[in-house]
Amino acid sequence: MTAARIALAVGRGTGPELAPVFERVLDRIVRLHGRRVELVRSPRLYHSYVSLRAEAAGTAEVAALTEQDAAHYEAFCREQAAAGVRAVFRTAINAQSLYLVRQRLAAVKVEPLTADGARLLLVRDQAQGFYTGENAHTPGRVVRTLEFDRATTGRVVRYAVERARALWPEGPARVLMAYKYHLLDGALDDWTAELSAELGLDIGLFQPDTVNRNLLAHGAADRTLLIAGNEWADIMHVVLLDRYGSERQENRCTENVHLHPDAAGLTEYQTVHGSADDLAGLDLVNPVATIRAAARIAERHAGCPGAEAAVERALAEAQARGARTPDLGGSTGTTEAADAVLARLGSPGRVLVPASGSGAQAVAR
Repeated sequence: MTAARIALAVGRGTGPELAPVFERVLDRIVRLHGRRVELVRSPRLYHSYVSLRAEAAGTAEVAALTEQDAAHYEAFCREQAAAGVRAVFRTAINAQSLYLVRQRLAAVKVEPLTADGARLLLVRDQAQGFYTGENAHTPGRVVRTLEFDRATTGRVVRYAVERARALWPEGPARVLMAYKYHLLDGALDDWTAELSAELGLDIGLFQPDTVNRNLLAHGAADRTLLIAGNEWADIMHVVLLDRYGSERQENRCTENVHLHPDAAGLTEYQTVHGSADDLAGLDLVNPVATIRAAARIAERHAGCPGAEAAVERALAEAQARGARTPDLGGSTGTTEAADAVLARLGSPGRVLVPASGSGAQAVAR
């Protein structure tokens, strides 16, 4: 049986504690399905912002280490995509390094949400804008340069529409773009009009505050595709999760899709929460998002149908019996909380069973 190749990249902070959780859960799921995976781990331990500031003396060193992390992770993603890898799990790393990679590989973050029967697909444009800018330093001054371009905007919008049509066979009922377009001299208005004509869709371009007001006043119409500049979407992601996802960010995993041809097809899965350096080494970080990411990758990329639903049942049972980390109102540690889920996931006759006619296979290291 050919093993599915899955990549793993680990950042500092609580990354070294969450990576083993991911490995153990993925291992258990694929064994129960009689499948195999080959885990390819990046050799670099990437910085969190806290570790970066602790290690570097001054802005020049911060900038140098930021670029080193970005260049290494970008090369790792390109190498894995070229080798046929389709999924990478990454713990949190320094955002400045991460957004340099997202700009270079033209990444979008994808989040399906539902509330009161209304379905919403949020596609965050991580490939351009303020977050992806570069800095130039002079004494007492930082100049940040950023850009938007027609080609990247088109790539983002086309992917978002394609993803919405895959999610909803009838297609999106409404397509909204939330950008600070009034700062771009009308360029984004023109590009949006061109894309509307090309795709045969009425794409509405709105200021983020208008989108906020309408969402608060009226909610989202069913099958709303919301394509958003990252300056707004990063802040609103947690709000939308609370309003439409019925879930706190510490429990959520999400996906980033690279649209650059050199990495097309490679999806990066991450926890929504950050590196939580204040909890590093204490065995207290919430593992739920990491467990969910392992299940999602197993189901989508390792031939394990039903893995996500099975893990949700195991999580619910474990938490109902008190296996909750302190942020969820409990007193269970990271390892013990993961153990509780694995115990229910692997119980005979429960949740998952090995694939018919095959025995459990070990994960190749």
